[in-house]
Amino acid sequence: MIENTSIKELKGIGEKTQKLFEKVGVSTVGDLIRYYPRGYDVYEDPVPISEVEEGKVQTVAGAIFGRVQVSGNRNMQVTTIHVKDLTGTIKAVWFRMPFLRNTLAGGGKIILRGRVTSRKGGLAMEHPEIFYPAGKYEEKIHTLQPVYGLTAGLSNNVVAKAMHQALSQLDLTRETLPDELRLKYGLAEYNYAIRGIHFPEDKEVFYHARERLVFEEFLEFILSIRKMKDKNERIENEYIVQRKPEVDELIGRLPYELTKAQKKVWDEIAHDMASDTAMSRLVQGDVGSGKTIVAVLALISVALNGYQGAMMAPTEVLARQHYDSITRLLEEYGIKIKVELLTGSMTAKEKRRAYDRIECGYARIIIGTHALIQDRVYYDCLALVVTDEQHRFGVKQREAFARKGGMPHVLVMSATPIPRTLAIILYGDLDISVIDELPANRLPIKNCVVETGYRKTAYAFMKKQVGEGRQCYVICPMVEESEQLEVENVLDYAAMLQEEMGKGIVVSCLHGRMRQAEKDDIMERFGRCEIQILVSTTVIEVGIDVPNATVMMIENAERFGLAQLHQLRGRVGRGKHQSYCIFMSGSKAKETRERLNILNESNDGFKIASEDLRLRGPGDLFGIRQSGMMDFKLGDVFQDAKVLQMANEAADLLLNDENGWLKNLPKHEGTSSVII
Repeated sequence: MIENTSIKELKGIGEKTQKLFEKVGVSTVGDLIRYYPRGYDVYEDPVPISEVEEGKVQTVAGAIFGRVQVSGNRNMQVTTIHVKDLTGTIKAVWFRMPFLRNTLAGGGKIILRGRVTSRKGGLAMEHPEIFYPAGKYEEKIHTLQPVYGLTAGLSNNVVAKAMHQALSQLDLTRETLPDELRLKYGLAEYNYAIRGIHFPEDKEVFYHARERLVFEEFLEFILSIRKMKDKNERIENEYIVQRKPEVDELIGRLPYELTKAQKKVWDEIAHDMASDTAMSRLVQGDVGSGKTIVAVLALISVALNGYQGAMMAPTEVLARQHYDSITRLLEEYGIKIKVELLTGSMTAKEKRRAYDRIECGYARIIIGTHALIQDRVYYDCLALVVTDEQHRFGVKQREAFARKGGMPHVLVMSATPIPRTLAIILYGDLDISVIDELPANRLPIKNCVVETGYRKTAYAFMKKQVGEGRQCYVICPMVEESEQLEVENVLDYAAMLQEEMGKGIVVSCLHGRMRQAEKDDIMERFGRCEIQILVSTTVIEVGIDVPNATVMMIENAERFGLAQLHQLRGRVGRGKHQSYCIFMSGSKAKETRERLNILNESNDGFKIASEDLRLRGPGDLFGIRQSGMMDFKLGDVFQDAKVLQMANEAADLLLNDENGWLKNLPKHEGTSSVII
């Protein structure tokens, strides 16, 4: 069987299952084997009930004590049992699973495995996995079981079965790395790595397999970046943007003074746009450092030179916010430039009018989402594209614009604090500017790291802030078992919090499975203060700027990477009022406390990122992962910083090709990127 074979050729996969696989981006056998687990269940020995720890996934063994209870209404039935061993008793609850009453009615020995949480009356397990009779657990003990990303109707068991079948039938003889390179860095063979990432015999096999695949992923990325750098350096500047006195006058009239770092970065951008080659620059700045105003100055400068500039935002809410703030700024200072908004949710009539104003050149600054690069959009003279790190704006996108006019300048904005050594590798195709100081008028966020026993105190504090007219965010981590449970987690938490806060406070929730229009509506209502407390998953990470929000509470903070926690914290502290961030930790481990205390002691994202790198070890690979960084399938630039540096060195060797490796290097079949 070859990699480009349809997955429908696998036994047991009919048309219905094929469509479910296609929903998660798997159409061929090659797609399937590169559909890596997003985590692993590590099945360990049961612990005495008296020793279970809140926030951890643990296993307990005992006997069902008393009868199985089913309570609640038709929409939310809760099944409860108590399990007892020689050291104590623990409650286990399942939502919307009333059939368990019959399954567990016989009593007797049982093994449960799940996350330990705090509920009224003590510790409990929510939605634990059931091994009944208890002997079934012996088959899984001390093994690593892959956990895949799923969609409704597609179970983890179906994916694992298909994976076993694909790996057993696939010709895995090919090797994509030269032997000399593989041996130099002590990397596993491809065959070993692809089997070891899906079904590792133990942690050592997993680490070795993962390192090989991450190395290859980084190497492909770095080589493609080097090619982009070469192309960028040869792009002639078709849009010479002269520095205009109106821009300097605007800078002088702003109600705040730009920081030295902002002025330096603005000078670098202005110099690039007036030079002989097109600009390709990354502006890296911590949350709240004032990157947006620098980008706006570039857009205004381009417009005053008679060209067009476009700013691409990751969400419609953020696009509308940028549109409103830029329009207000231009009106306030009497600068006559037409700003246009273009998003996917606009009506066909609104879009047609926007297309006309863009094509004829009447609109000089265009703000939007991915709608900006659709085929139906034609620009009069697009000289600048401002984007964010999520929209990796490479040569292909640039060329798409070139077919509509010329090669624009590109400005990429990044709020992810990456140490400079890593940024140079990851953004090798871009010149890098750093805004490394915060505006003087920003009040530093007050932080605290607390255990779950402080939850009631935190709720009382939030209630007090809302009473003073402020707003709050609560972040819930993704529940690992399935996307569906992620939704239930947020919905259940929001319902519980609404009860806690009372009728006078509006609590709403936001999660990744909502339609974009629903998300936008909730964020707009939160922006208008119609919602006082927003319970959300990390979809809030890139969101609307709400200066009135002063409290960010993050549940199970130990389950997030430090850089991601810092990004989430950046949602508050944007207004004139003092802001607070509460990191609620469900773990009492010393290492967890030490890690979270870095956030407690510093609001400097770059310092936090460096400390994060220092503290990380291979054991973290089973838990915390950063998100939003470069969209690698396996690699994480923080966890895998050493592998990233190895891959960068390997790229130098391959490109210098001292050993003639490059000419023998095969293409990596079935992926969108290739090594050569």
